[in-house]
Amino acid sequence: MEIAGIYSFYHGEEIVREKYGKLLKEVETIIHRVDAEKCKTKESEEKTMPGRLLYAPRLLNSEFKKEFECIGWNSVQVPCEYSADYYVNGYTPKSLSGKPYREMDFVKDSLGVEVQFGKYAFMVYNVAAKMTIFRKLGYIQAGIEIVPVKELARDMSSGVSFFEQFVWDLEHRGISDIDTPVMILGIK
Repeated sequence: MEIAGIYSFYHGEEIVREKYGKLLKEVETIIHRVDAEKCKTKESEEKTMPGRLLYAPRLLNSEFKKEFECIGWNSVQVPCEYSADYYVNGYTPKSLSGKPYREMDFVKDSLGVEVQFGKYAFMVYNVAAKMTIFRKLGYIQAGIEIVPVKELARDMSSGVSFFEQFVWDLEHRGISDIDTPVMILGIK
């Protein structure tokens, strides 16, 4: 794979290059090492492209995970302790199953990386909420979000968001003083 676009959210590119240059080189190397063609295994059942071979997001994620983990990047899970203080009218939940948590895909030396081949809402959530939460909790100081460009997204299931749309939305959203600097990499 290769980098086809770079967007700097809240000075993310400048900060990542200045403070995390060595880690950025690792991320760039990982992107180039991932062979997307071997992940083109999902036969479409969609009406608009029946039988067409598409990239399988789970396989792509697995390839990225393998590459990141082999050079010391780890995921970070933060347990969520839900408050019961906000229920009204005597409502009490029966139970909240499992142990809820939030997870960042990869963290190394206070730089967080998220790889997203999903719907638009997940991209925005990663940058506008998740990275802010992980920065506030002290796990990261800046982030990198890796997303497909439209050219790659065309060969994935419908509904997968893409770099160009994501950048437009972030530019029109604006910046808040609680935001985290994020370098967004569009890949193909």
